[in-house]
Amino acid sequence: MMYLRFLAAILSVSLMASCAQTGPKEQAGAAAGAVTGAALGYGLGKGHRDQTAAIVLGAFLGGLVGQRIGQQLDAADQVMARDSVGYALEYNPTGVASNWRNPDTGNGGYTFPTRTYGSPDGAPCREYTTTVTVGGQQQSAYGTACRQPDGSWKIVN
Repeated sequence: MMYLRFLAAILSVSLMASCAQTGPKEQAGAAAGAVTGAALGYGLGKGHRDQTAAIVLGAFLGGLVGQRIGQQLDAADQVMARDSVGYALEYNPTGVASNWRNPDTGNGGYTFPTRTYGSPDGAPCREYTTTVTVGGQQQSAYGTACRQPDGSWKIVN
């Protein structure tokens, strides 16, 4: 039941974003922001009777923030940001940032692991913070990723 509410929240934000007069960067940013926001809402609301409201609000606010970032992040920015997250998760010690900056756009950011632990199945997991600066405005997000059997990192929260 909770999974269905979570999925409905994400889909509603994604549909709202796609109905607006936005381009593909804004839509992708809104979708990514909605997923991140919903995950944060889920984590923050865990165990509370208003958890569904926290998930929906997180998805909505995350979608708005993601759309704003997506308005200005070009494809090269997105690749650099994604690579920075992957590098930080794979190689950086806790508290050490992996930075990126696109000299063509001036956009940049950093990601740093905040905690490393083992999942119940033994896979390494890392909590992290990632920050993106677009047009002088900074946005941060928090997440958890676990290494998959193929060596890739999957965001789980």
